[in-house]
Amino acid sequence: MKIEVITNEKLGEKVYVYKHSSGLEVRVLPKEGYDSAYAVFGTKYGSIDTSVKNADGEFETIPEGTAHFLEHKLFESEDLNAFERFAATGASANAYTSFEKTAYLFKGSENIESSLEILLDFVQNPYFTARTVEKEQGIIGQEIRMYQDSPDWQVMFNLLRALYEKHPVRIDIAGTQESIARIDADLLYRLYETFYNPANMVLCVVGAVKPQRVFDIVEKNIKNSSGNPAERNFEKESGAPVQNYVEEALPVAHRQFMLGFKEELETPLLTLEEEIASQIMLDAVAGKASPLFKKLLDEELIDMSFGSELFNGFGFSCVMLGGSSADPKKTAKIIADEFERVNKEGINPEAFERSKRKLYGRYVMMYNDIDDTANLLMNLYFNGYAPFAELEACKGITHEKAQNRASKILSSNAALSVIKPIS
Repeated sequence: MKIEVITNEKLGEKVYVYKHSSGLEVRVLPKEGYDSAYAVFGTKYGSIDTSVKNADGEFETIPEGTAHFLEHKLFESEDLNAFERFAATGASANAYTSFEKTAYLFKGSENIESSLEILLDFVQNPYFTARTVEKEQGIIGQEIRMYQDSPDWQVMFNLLRALYEKHPVRIDIAGTQESIARIDADLLYRLYETFYNPANMVLCVVGAVKPQRVFDIVEKNIKNSSGNPAERNFEKESGAPVQNYVEEALPVAHRQFMLGFKEELETPLLTLEEEIASQIMLDAVAGKASPLFKKLLDEELIDMSFGSELFNGFGFSCVMLGGSSADPKKTAKIIADEFERVNKEGINPEAFERSKRKLYGRYVMMYNDIDDTANLLMNLYFNGYAPFAELEACKGITHEKAQNRASKILSSNAALSVIKPIS
């Protein structure tokens, strides 16, 4: 059994990495003095995966929402469901589907090895029938309707639909009423075989564990597979949005907005360095210590809910800024003007250094939280990076690199999404 140990001297942390014969990578970070552990078993299969390669090597369209549907169904079995099994070990279990992955997890302070065996077992043993699939269609249909009434959810997806013409990031993670109606047990089994083969997955365990014991449990419980990582279909989109403005009325007390600047991608993914440079740039230009934030707050155009983020993944990248606003259009204009000014005059060097130190400190602090650490290790793996890569990348960000990322924010590629009160 070949085990690689990756050490970060400054943090005093070690990640033990093992590649199972099935292709599954296992990353373990033991924590001295901790009495609990967190494990996440993830597959590179999310809501944007709306096509799959068939036997002829061509991409075949599949219903939107299947990744989320599979997540719900895997907890079931002919006997006890996974939640009932975890209750016996005292562990708290959950799962989530995002745009790019599905993850199954547990956290516990006792019977950790038993819980790990349950995690590996239920994810590898699907059980679908026509009756249970039909029942789930009703449950997820209710979930879709619930999110359609959520202003936070709608302001974001309305923006994504305004920005993206074809990319499936514009579709709700749970799919639509129409798409989930096309899901059946045979389709779920076929997609499971494609996306849930170990070569397309990663297991990350952090906390009160011994690496060798984790690897032994993996050896005992992981089924060998001849599968390969699933391929994704990259369809290049222009930087131009579908529409510049979208508005919806919902029962809210105040107007909410989200302004997005779409980036035209030449390759499917930003580099880790580009991601981090973007985060530093955004905090320097639009963070709560920025002149922009102060101006908007002084003019009573925003409140403390205002924030910004880089929203990116396979085939999509945009900068989002939003919150509550008395006048979303005026607020959006001021924000766009500020980015134009920054591209002419440059990012304030002191603000850049402050934001860089702030982000680096946040990365360091993440390693005190076993949940955050495990999910970070998983995300790094799915994007092709070794443990601790984010720390080295952050240290290497220069003012010039952050400025280059600011140059990607163009008013011509912007769209504004607004949720207004029902009049």
